[in-house]
Amino acid sequence: MKVPYSGATSGQAARTEILKYLKHFGCESVGFMDEFSTHSLLLAFTWRGTQIQLRASAQGWANAYLKQEPWNSYRKCNRQAYETKALDKGMVAINSILRDWVKGQVTAIETGVLSFERVFMPFMLTADGTPLIEHMQKLLPQRPEGKDDE
Repeated sequence: MKVPYSGATSGQAARTEILKYLKHFGCESVGFMDEFSTHSLLLAFTWRGTQIQLRASAQGWANAYLKQEPWNSYRKCNRQAYETKALDKGMVAINSILRDWVKGQVTAIETGVLSFERVFMPFMLTADGTPLIEHMQKLLPQRPEGKDDE
């Protein structure tokens, strides 16, 4: 089985669609930031005065890809170059993943399946400027080693 979104070709097209969904939803502002040091994408937006920030990990996607399609000596490049290409593909893939996730969440809110708070509360910024999920994780029991989703 192929890794989901391994065929994604344009991060910019996915971002344009995210912007379209969030504008239609009534967001006052939307922004994207590529975080090169962490190989992640930050999506930030404001809806009715509530600030939301969420990060998507290209490293997580690349790890899944490399597990499914590991480097071997028959590849046309060395291991480091192959892993770098996987990260680059991950940066494109996470845009498409976020596009589909945002579309699903906004649709759930608009149709009354879920409330805005139930969907986006973990990503709401607290008074100190960090997402609520970062505070909540401190309250939860530690997960076994290797079971973290970041």
